[in-house]
Amino acid sequence: MRKTTRSKHAPRYSRSFLACLRDFLTPALWKQAQQQRHTSRRSSRWQTQPLVLMLLLMTWCCGDSQPERFETARAFCVVCLPKRRRPGRTVQGFQKALARLPMGVLRVIAAGVRQTLACRLASRWFDAGFVVLGCDGSRVECPRAKELEQHLGEAGKEGAAPSIWVTALVHLRLGLPWAWRLGKGTASERGHLKHLVTVLPAAALLVADAGYCGFDLAQRLQQKGVSFLLRMSSQVPLYTMEHVRLTRFREGLVYYWTKKVQKAGGAPLRLRLIRIRGRKRKYDVWLLTSVLEQRRLPVALAGQFYRWRWENEGQFRAYKRTLGKLKLVSRTVRLVHREAEGSLLALQLLLAQGVLALPSVAAGAAEKICSPRKVLLAVRQEMLGLLRGQHVRYYERLQQASRERRGRTSAKQKRSWPRRTPHKPPKPPRILTLTAEQKAVISRLEATAA
Repeated sequence: MRKTTRSKHAPRYSRSFLACLRDFLTPALWKQAQQQRHTSRRSSRWQTQPLVLMLLLMTWCCGDSQPERFETARAFCVVCLPKRRRPGRTVQGFQKALARLPMGVLRVIAAGVRQTLACRLASRWFDAGFVVLGCDGSRVECPRAKELEQHLGEAGKEGAAPSIWVTALVHLRLGLPWAWRLGKGTASERGHLKHLVTVLPAAALLVADAGYCGFDLAQRLQQKGVSFLLRMSSQVPLYTMEHVRLTRFREGLVYYWTKKVQKAGGAPLRLRLIRIRGRKRKYDVWLLTSVLEQRRLPVALAGQFYRWRWENEGQFRAYKRTLGKLKLVSRTVRLVHREAEGSLLALQLLLAQGVLALPSVAAGAAEKICSPRKVLLAVRQEMLGLLRGQHVRYYERLQQASRERRGRTSAKQKRSWPRRTPHKPPKPPRILTLTAEQKAVISRLEATAA
């Protein structure tokens, strides 16, 4: 039999949207999610797989209302699962089935996606031996429904709409969400981070702003073996062995020891304080890290990692503006939490496909970061093409969905909004000198620990 050869101009095999999605939502993961549900209703039209798929598709597809997005997502779900029983026909039935879905199902799926990300991105996961993750939080507004006002209450200004607080971990180099936690609009982001410590990968370096400075949080991170790089403010007292002039301070070892801990007889945290000079020498950035070796984390590298923290803000912008989640649409507490959890999972899957599709860059070149808007447009075009029976070059569009690289010549905030409090940079931390009595206590505590 004659062997056929492919022409040089023949089109290469292009991966579809469904094939890219199956890389993360594997049959084994669907089986784990079904086991987490513990349901005995075999004849229900809303099984676990179509129910979660509908939740994701309604986040990605276009539409001015929930019923409109439901119709588009349902039609695409039928194409995705041709051998399965068709899901329900009404958005009311979908919401009732979603309200009965345990939150553990969505969390199991999110954990499986994290494991896949760590395996698929192993070559691009580390920077100077660290997995650099940023942490930040933001409020997401909810409708003024009676149930939501009773259970969520007000957050922020008086008379504000009910809202939920989202604390998210983001891989700063790739701009990819890693994990998140939900709470009331008045929830503590430090408390959320204490719970998220359990999902941090090995060799993680946590980067956060001045809102996360606190002795309890720093102590917990150090006990869990998590390296951190936190911005300091004037509310943090730090001690040095010898007197240090603040104007000449560059970096050095310090002791984080609050008055409350001293009265309780607790030991201080031995950390390293780094000063990053501002470009105009007006606002310097003071960073506290648990990495004591200067060789592992030089001053220049620490400053670069902290500048990457802006990716956290970019993730919330993509979630609220690109995906249209500036305000959630669900009107009950159960549906609000499932909508938020599902939409964050949709954002993670969206950006994960874009990150994996981007071609690798040469050594020394700038890392390409995917554009959430371009990836979303590619997904919507693929959904529309499959419904019309058209072939769309989905993977080729993903490979071109990179963010623009341009130098900034103006301020990030161009206008002063009337209801927004102007941002004031944190002041330097208070650097004090240890007394002889405090030095004796530290020596005794160190000898006891040894």
